[in-house]
Amino acid sequence: MIKKLLLTIICITSFAFTQKEFGKVTLPLGRVQVQKGGTGDFKRAMPRMSIHEKDIVKTLAKSRCEITLVGGGKLRIGQNSELEITEANVKPMEKNFGATLKKGDVWVAAKAAFGEKKNVAVRTPTAVAAIRGTKYRAKAGEDESSVLVYDGKVDVNAAKNVIDARNQQMRQGGPQGGAAPKFTLGPVTEIQAPTQVAGPYEVSLEDWISLVEGMQINVRKDGKYSMFKFDQDTDAGLDFVKWNKEQDAKDGN
Repeated sequence: MIKKLLLTIICITSFAFTQKEFGKVTLPLGRVQVQKGGTGDFKRAMPRMSIHEKDIVKTLAKSRCEITLVGGGKLRIGQNSELEITEANVKPMEKNFGATLKKGDVWVAAKAAFGEKKNVAVRTPTAVAAIRGTKYRAKAGEDESSVLVYDGKVDVNAAKNVIDARNQQMRQGGPQGGAAPKFTLGPVTEIQAPTQVAGPYEVSLEDWISLVEGMQINVRKDGKYSMFKFDQDTDAGLDFVKWNKEQDAKDGN
């Protein structure tokens, strides 16, 4: 019995040291659940609960969750959402966070301190958004995902699975596109949106592009995208958006 207890303690301690901390739950509202290490049962999220790499955070109907990132910044999850933590690499002047939004909505508000580099990347089934000290919202769907920018700039590309599927199609003699897109942050093309109406899905997202405040991009599972200025007045009326802006105001963001 004592040996089993000691073994359990050793396993828990080893897990704590090998999995890097992403942040802490600071505001679990409603039914919020966490699966530690991506295995086992989901358990109720509690205030100040540490969230690590490989953890999965899930919200049910009429529920939300705020996570305060290590070193500052907020990530908030909307109702009926599921978020898997994939990276937490924190250094004194450089912080890299990564998560996969399997479904639902997430809001990211993470300003970098003076001289600091901070990157918060959120992947969805069809797109990946990466920021360096700004504010955006991502919505995940199996067939299409969206990224909306509220402050600063956001770099967006198609998700790796979309890129791989397109490359496979090209190898099999499918429609030819441009060069294979890169899945690392490199040179980006900044594009100003010309209209508030979503345009046709005619072009495949081949490289990273940079969106500025007030822009939205929708990326389909075939890699084609539409980019435009979203109606900020209508968007501001959404309950999840209003709540996040209120929380940001309290935090001074």
